[in-house]
Amino acid sequence: MQFLRVNLSTKTVSSEGVAQEFMGLGGRGLTSLLISSEVPATCDPLGKENKLIFAPGYFSGTPLINTSRLSIGAKSPLTGGIKESNVGGTVAADLANLGITAVIVEGQAAEGDYFILTIAADGSAALQDAQAYRGLRTYALVEKLKAACGDKNSITCIGPAGDQQLTAASIQTTDNDGRPCRAAGRGGLGAVMGAKGLKAMVVAKAGQAADKLADPDAFKEAARAYAQAVKADEFSGQLLPEFGTAILVEPINAAGAFPTCNARMGQFEHASQISGENMAKIIKERGGKTTHKGCAQCIINCSNEYVDEKGNYVTSSLEYETIWSMGGMIGNGDLDAVARLDSLCDDIGLDTISTGVAIAVAMDAGYKEFGDARAAMALVEEVAQGTAFGKLLGNGPAAVGKHFNHARVPVIKGQSMAAYDPRAIQGMAVTYATSPMGGDHTAGWVVDKNLEAFGGTLDRFSAAGQVEASRNAQIHMAAVDTVGICDFAQSGLASPEGIATVYRMIAAKSGRPFGEEDWRALGIRVLKAEREFNRRAGFTNKDDRLPKMFYEEPLPPHNKVVIISDEEMDQTFDF
Repeated sequence: MQFLRVNLSTKTVSSEGVAQEFMGLGGRGLTSLLISSEVPATCDPLGKENKLIFAPGYFSGTPLINTSRLSIGAKSPLTGGIKESNVGGTVAADLANLGITAVIVEGQAAEGDYFILTIAADGSAALQDAQAYRGLRTYALVEKLKAACGDKNSITCIGPAGDQQLTAASIQTTDNDGRPCRAAGRGGLGAVMGAKGLKAMVVAKAGQAADKLADPDAFKEAARAYAQAVKADEFSGQLLPEFGTAILVEPINAAGAFPTCNARMGQFEHASQISGENMAKIIKERGGKTTHKGCAQCIINCSNEYVDEKGNYVTSSLEYETIWSMGGMIGNGDLDAVARLDSLCDDIGLDTISTGVAIAVAMDAGYKEFGDARAAMALVEEVAQGTAFGKLLGNGPAAVGKHFNHARVPVIKGQSMAAYDPRAIQGMAVTYATSPMGGDHTAGWVVDKNLEAFGGTLDRFSAAGQVEASRNAQIHMAAVDTVGICDFAQSGLASPEGIATVYRMIAAKSGRPFGEEDWRALGIRVLKAEREFNRRAGFTNKDDRLPKMFYEEPLPPHNKVVIISDEEMDQTFDF
C-alpha cells in the first residue's frame, strides 16, 4: 500500500506509506478525504494548489468481479467545488495490482513544459517529456504511446479539450482492447490534468503487488456468492449484456422523464430509433458486438462495439447517457450520428453529457436547429480546432447560456443535469440539487424507487419520501464508489444477503469486523468531507437548488413541475 506523489513543479516522483487516517479507503472516499485534507478550498482549480488524485476502489486488485473502477478527484473548475469522477476500463485494476493506493498529482509544470507519467511493472515511476504529444487527440495519442511504451499498459490521458483547459474536458482511459473510450467525464477534471501539465499516465499491466487479504478464503467465498447473484439477476445477467445501458431509453421515455430538446418535453418522438433494442439490431446486422467486455474483471459485458454500414469501428461503448445527450436532448434521432458524436467526444476528450447539453442550450437559443446532427458534429469539431465558439462549447452549458443570455440552462452548481427530468421523477430533483458533485445522476439514483416499471413504490409526482430516498441513495453510493464496485454490478448487493457479502469482503480484506452501521458511517463520512469542502469554498444552501425552469415550466406530457420545497431540500443531509 503506497501513495505515489507526482510534483510537476519540482518534476519529482516519490512514494510514501498510507497514513492511518486514510487506511481502509479507496476510490471516492480516498479522493474526497485527500482533497478535503490537502487542497485549499478557495484555490484556483487550474492553479498549482489544486491536486488531481487517481484512486482505485478499495476492492480493485482483489478477486471480486467488476471492481476495476477508478475515482479521479480534484477541485472542479466547472462547479468550483469538490469533484469525484468515476471511470472503468483497466487502469484501476493495474494500479491496484502494483500496490498503488493513489496517485497524487500536485504542483504545476513550468510554462511550456508537458509530461507523461510512466509507472513500470516493478512500481517505479518517472516523468517523461510529452511536448511531441501536445494537442493530439486521444486515439492518435494512445497509438503513439503504445509504440513508445509497449502494448501491455493502461493509458489514461487527455485530448485537445484538456490541453486547452476547457471546463467540460474529460479524462479518457483505455478499455480491455486498449482504446481510450472510457471517460471520467464529469466536472472538467481533464482541464485540471492539462493545467498540471500532464498529458497522460501509462501504467504497466504486469503488477504482482496487490494488497494482501487478511482472510483470502473468506474473501473468495463471498466474492463467488456475489458474482453468482450478479449473473442470476435479469437486469445485469441478461438485459445489460444484450442491450447495454441503452435499455433504459424506452422505459424512461415512456415515463415522460426523457429530457428532449433542452428539456422542453419529457418524451422524444424518435426514441425508438435510438433505443437499446434498435441499437442492438443495427449492431448485429452490421457485424459489430453487442455483448462486449470493456472493463477488467467484468462479467456483465454491458459494453458494445458500434460499427458503421461497412462494419468499421465507430465507438465503444454507446451508452444511455450519451444516447440521451446527443440524441433526445438535441432532438437527434439518428443513431449513427449519436455514435459519431460519442466518438468525437472521446477523441477530443469531452464529457458527452455536458457537451450534448451545451449544444442543446445553443440550439434552444436559436444558434442552430434542434435535430441538426451535422451541425452538432461541426460544433464539437470546433472544440478541437480551438475556435472562439469551440472554446465556449468546451466550457459547458453554463458558459453557452451566459454567452447567449439564455435563461433555460439545466445546470446545478455549474454542472448539467443528466438523462432523467426531475419534474417527472421528483426524487432526482433532490439528488441533482443537493449532491456535493453538482447535477449528477450516479450520486443518488432514485429512479428505481420512483418508477413502477423498476419496482418503485414512491409517487414520482409527490414530494413524499423523496428526500429520504435521495439521502439514503447518496450515502449508499458514496460507500459503493469508495469500495469501487461497478454501478451496474449492484445487483449483487441488492438483497440483505447480497450487501452482507460486501460487508464480509471488507472484513476479509481489512481483518477488522464490518457491518451495516459501518457501511452507513462510511458513506456519511465521505459526504460530510465533501460538503465541508464545498462550504469552505463558499457554497451555501442556496446552491442546493435547481434552475427556475424546473419549478416554473410544466413538463409535457404530464405537465408537472418540481414541488420539493427549499426547506425539504435543506433536510437532505440531516444525518
